[in-house]
Amino acid sequence: VPEAEPGTDVPVLPPSQHSCFSFRKLWAFTGPGFLMSIAYLDPGNIESDLQSGAVAGFKLLWVLLLATVIGLLLQRLAARLGVVTGLHLAEVCHRQYHKVPRIILWLMVELAIIGSDMQEVIGSAIAINLLSMGKIPLWGGVLITIADTFVFLFLDKYGLRKLEAFFGFLITIMALTFGYEYITVKPDQEKLLKGLFIPYCQNCGTPQLEQAVGIVGAVIMPHNMYLHSALVKSRQVNRADKREVREANKYFFIESCIALFVSFIINIFVVTVFAEAFFEKTNADVHGVCTNTSSPHSSLFPNNNQTLEVDIYKGGVVLGCYFGPAALYIWAIGILAAGQSSTMTGTYSGQFVMEGFLNLRWSRFARVLLTRSIAITPTLFVAIFQDVEHLTGMNDFLNVLMSLQLPFALIPVLTFTSLPSVMNDFANGL
Repeated sequence: VPEAEPGTDVPVLPPSQHSCFSFRKLWAFTGPGFLMSIAYLDPGNIESDLQSGAVAGFKLLWVLLLATVIGLLLQRLAARLGVVTGLHLAEVCHRQYHKVPRIILWLMVELAIIGSDMQEVIGSAIAINLLSMGKIPLWGGVLITIADTFVFLFLDKYGLRKLEAFFGFLITIMALTFGYEYITVKPDQEKLLKGLFIPYCQNCGTPQLEQAVGIVGAVIMPHNMYLHSALVKSRQVNRADKREVREANKYFFIESCIALFVSFIINIFVVTVFAEAFFEKTNADVHGVCTNTSSPHSSLFPNNNQTLEVDIYKGGVVLGCYFGPAALYIWAIGILAAGQSSTMTGTYSGQFVMEGFLNLRWSRFARVLLTRSIAITPTLFVAIFQDVEHLTGMNDFLNVLMSLQLPFALIPVLTFTSLPSVMNDFANGL
């Protein structure tokens, strides 16, 4: 097996004659969906969650729900493509498209990967800055995140199952940390349910619309479809046996549902915490509270009556002012887990995309060095010459950029999974 594969070494039990469901089977197929779901929990997502909560209260929760459901359907198509054809999306694009559309698609996906890479670096750098009480400057945090990517590459040598377990551990940390904030703030459950199931947005304007578009871009990551179609190849499935393929599709779909449900709940924690505690708060409100708790960060909030604007950094500070230092540090640990886990998914998708589209087989080390350098350079400049404000402002811009990149993954996925020549009996219905 060439290094390109994430290890096709996970055996799966033969198809069962009688039972329609088996937990042992599900366990064998569990992994790819959780690796994929990390893209739904990256710092860009957390940023869009907390801002939609602070800007629109509970009113945009239904957008988050719909975006996650649509994301699940698209991931399901990507996984089916990988299971049925034995090729991932980039490889199918290489086979089906001419040179020009291939290169354009590749450039667009690389742009999406670099954009999400920048968000991960920004998130990790901010978390390291908060955890070190400001002692490690932002540019220091950016440099540390360069180093830790390579640590992950060494982890990769220990086999796919261990890597999947490690990511499961990081998702658990996020669930516990953001769950702690949720229990501390105690959001209004009635407003939460209303926001989830009634599509409305009373008195909404441009800022709220921008948040809604940002949510879609942050949730449905274009390069994630390329990643998921490649990760499912790590399970041994006999593609000549239709029953086995159908069963693999079923279990991968169940696993994706569970993984995305977990990531959805974590996203809800973040939106509702900021909707409950900081919707329609002014800078003066927060300035007063931070001064009373003698927070070293109270200068972040000018003493005026403008509506409070939060981001990953200020969000942690505000939580610290209102709910004690523990809330600040626990928030920072959650952000760090988000940044670190999504680093690796970006690394993997970059590898599959490059190999699939260009047929280039670089070592993973060389390729990470390339995409990381492209992502780190602008981030490092902003971190050295500007402040946290500009770093988190970049995050908003990157979320909207992701929305614009979506068609470049969406159209190939829909096209190929609907073609009987590619999918045989498993092509999409109308």
